[in-house]
Amino acid sequence: MKHFITAAALSLAVLAAPASAQNVGIATSNPGSLFHNIGTAVANAANAGGLNTTIQPATSPNQFIPFVNAGGIEFGVANLQEVNYAITGEAWWNGVTNENLRVVAHLQPLVEAIFVRADSDIQSVADLRGLPMTDGYTAQNTILPQLAAFYATAGMTRDDVEQVSVASVVAGADAFMAGDTVGFIFAHGAGKVREADAAVGGLRALGVDDPSDEALAAAREHWPTAFFMELKTGAMPGVLEDTIYIAFPQVIFTHANAPEEAVYQMAKAMYENASVMGETFPPMRAFRPENMKGDPGIAEFHPGALRFFEEAGLN
Repeated sequence: MKHFITAAALSLAVLAAPASAQNVGIATSNPGSLFHNIGTAVANAANAGGLNTTIQPATSPNQFIPFVNAGGIEFGVANLQEVNYAITGEAWWNGVTNENLRVVAHLQPLVEAIFVRADSDIQSVADLRGLPMTDGYTAQNTILPQLAAFYATAGMTRDDVEQVSVASVVAGADAFMAGDTVGFIFAHGAGKVREADAAVGGLRALGVDDPSDEALAAAREHWPTAFFMELKTGAMPGVLEDTIYIAFPQVIFTHANAPEEAVYQMAKAMYENASVMGETFPPMRAFRPENMKGDPGIAEFHPGALRFFEEAGLN
């Protein structure tokens, strides 16, 4: 698959594993993205648990989800909604189904914001009306409905801003830092957000102005698994006061034919080495092993994961 780099150039997890351990890979988005950080953290936990794990970056889950589905790599990290869409062929999958996908475990929630300069006059999502904002996301279709969900909480649509097309969230952050847009959408905790925060002298992370039931319903019209979550002042770059943001579940997933033992060992390693993930990527300190068996939506758990959940007493 041309989007994946060669084994010699892979980003490697930093903890060593025994030479006799089973080799597995985790597909992630590019460096700087949240899923690259998370994939690295999960790989380190897996290595600590006895697997020999590397990460393999691509531009976005749009590219690596079909690769996992086809058995080209053992694992991937993404949010649950896009995995569900990939299985059913809905939304941007245009009827192309990925029926071999299976969930291994829930991770911590993904919490998202629209970031602007802290020294700008933009104080709310509504203030973006008529201004240049990142849009398009031609290599990362999952972002447009998430962006639309944010606008919907303020009674807006994507047509209410001046759309500046970018390929991905990383490219969107770059466009913002170059001065091409007044803001960009990204997940809290990603390395690229910290880079942008330093580059412009501080960010403001815009959240949900009115976290009402009506606003949540409007967001779910675009992103069905969305929920609201509060971050306290200073919790992440750009959180300048206690703010409500849009959040949704994240998962590590695999394919139906992945070896049951490897999937079992992955789930077990995550459960037993949560501290390793938090040390690798501090936002993963929000990961709760007892919540690994969350609602998978229309997806199914892999039998190897179910075997571990039963052993660990997770219901």
